[in-house]
Amino acid sequence: MNSIYHLSPLILQKIIWIPTRLILKFFVHLEIRGIENLYQIHQNVIFASNHSSELDPILLPASLPFWSRFSPIFYTSRLQSFYKNSGWKQIIYGGTLFKLWGAHPAYSGLKDYEKSLMNHICLLSEGKNLFIFPEGRITRDGAIQHAHGGMAYLAERCKLSIVPIGISGAYKLSMRDFLMRRRKIILTFGKPIEQSELRREVAQKTTLGEHVYKEEGEYVLGKIGEMVGNKNRATSGKM
Repeated sequence: MNSIYHLSPLILQKIIWIPTRLILKFFVHLEIRGIENLYQIHQNVIFASNHSSELDPILLPASLPFWSRFSPIFYTSRLQSFYKNSGWKQIIYGGTLFKLWGAHPAYSGLKDYEKSLMNHICLLSEGKNLFIFPEGRITRDGAIQHAHGGMAYLAERCKLSIVPIGISGAYKLSMRDFLMRRRKIILTFGKPIEQSELRREVAQKTTLGEHVYKEEGEYVLGKIGEMVGNKNRATSGKM
């Protein structure tokens, strides 16, 4: 993987850390909880969060300390072609700017986690930290959606813990709400979830089989739902 795409996220995320932190503190009263849950982690991790707004990817690096050992943060994204009919998003999302920030594409439709997530397996194997949204898209109704299985696969494949993150207060945040300082966004770091916990909890509910990664993803999203007070999960079929 091109070394510039490894270095640039560190530079860019450090450059904007101070202004971003100040802006978020002032306009959306950003409150950070549970940071102590990161103190005993001694290797890279997978951060997993609910996805409620376009602001979510910025919140995590802004919530970590400036000299955090978890910086820079890398991300999963869709291919740029996915955004070709998405207005302004097609200019930024999935392209060079996205990769410079740390977002690398997952390849959908392959029905093979190893091939779909090859970029992220490489990043994690090299000690990078990944931020992933298990739902795969921004919620349409405020409820936490069903999980994809990629997050749990990566955790098992790379033998890493998952740190659940709950984000509340960002859903349907408008520019007017932002500028008028009408919202309070809370980002909560949960306790790390080990592979043994995932398998133990999921085994109690279902037979471990081909859908185990989705079931494990559901378990993580359940923990996130508890943190944000969103226990009314989406009722549509699992993705």
